[in-house]
Amino acid sequence: MAAISESSFGGAIYISDYPDVLRANFFPNPGVVISTKEGKQVIDYASKSVRPTASISFQETHIDVKPAPVVSSFSLRGPSRSHLRVAKPDIVAPGVLILAAWPSNVSAAVIGVNTFLDSDYRLLSGTSMATPHIAGIAAMLKGAHPDWSPSAIRSAMMTTANPLDNTDKPIKTTDYFITRDATSLDMGAGLVDPNRAVDPGLIYDATPQDYVNLLCSMNLTEKQFRTIARSSAKHNCSNPFDDMNYPSFIALFNLKEDYTWLGQKFRRTVTNVGPGAANYKAKVTAPKNSTISISPQTLVFEKKNQKQDYTLTIRYKGIADVQAQSGSIIWVEENGHHTVRSPIVVAPALDAWT
Repeated sequence: MAAISESSFGGAIYISDYPDVLRANFFPNPGVVISTKEGKQVIDYASKSVRPTASISFQETHIDVKPAPVVSSFSLRGPSRSHLRVAKPDIVAPGVLILAAWPSNVSAAVIGVNTFLDSDYRLLSGTSMATPHIAGIAAMLKGAHPDWSPSAIRSAMMTTANPLDNTDKPIKTTDYFITRDATSLDMGAGLVDPNRAVDPGLIYDATPQDYVNLLCSMNLTEKQFRTIARSSAKHNCSNPFDDMNYPSFIALFNLKEDYTWLGQKFRRTVTNVGPGAANYKAKVTAPKNSTISISPQTLVFEKKNQKQDYTLTIRYKGIADVQAQSGSIIWVEENGHHTVRSPIVVAPALDAWT
């Protein structure tokens, strides 16, 4: 774009299939982005026409763009460097070219090199744009369920998130101009769905003491512990435990070990927040080169707010492939409409992640 600005051209046609190019909000000269397929047609027209012409229409809104959503290349990937037993990220939300309020005394756009425009709004991208979506949904859920804890609200959003795009295929992501299927380390549980989150069926809850037990297992200094806990009080560390009751699973294996089947076991507790009695059956999609076992495979709830425990064991055969592999466990309600999905990710425990 800078080259166009410095040239004598009035505008440009940018040919690219890279989704992130569409998030650019700095166009100092008129321009349009088209796909490589459309680019071939334009080049063919321009080379064969005696007097080729082109026009650009502004202030248009395009809906039903496919595929969407796509995880942007700048979105931070997991796993969490601070604690590898908790899968991150949790979820994704709209965060690219979001129309947001903007101070009117600060330039919002530029034309050419020296014409600056002011506005009360601007298209912005980043975590600062995705976070308000999640915060607003969390506030909505708290209003609908005043008795829910922050962990319950997060669980509701994660277990009802959509891992598919609007073509009913796995959500894609872009890395260095390469488009591929997103793993749980790219998108967490998927795209947040606020309507489904209001009625998740089951939740994975956690108490403040559960988080204290997690901190106690991390070999933190007293200063680090109190900074994170935001408390100067002495905490009970008699039961350090690093397997949080989280609505996702992550297993990291050392590729330097011999290629034998290795296993990791997880214990989870789910709470029935549906209207009453319900039965759920487990539906498992194992990550590549893995096997998943669930016990029990059916959860029976006799009433609302009843809790049930289950264990999930991941057995993985180490391979030279350093790519993360994703799967899921879905608790499907019998004769009901609730489906409670948790992502599973298996990945090599690279030194860079420790």
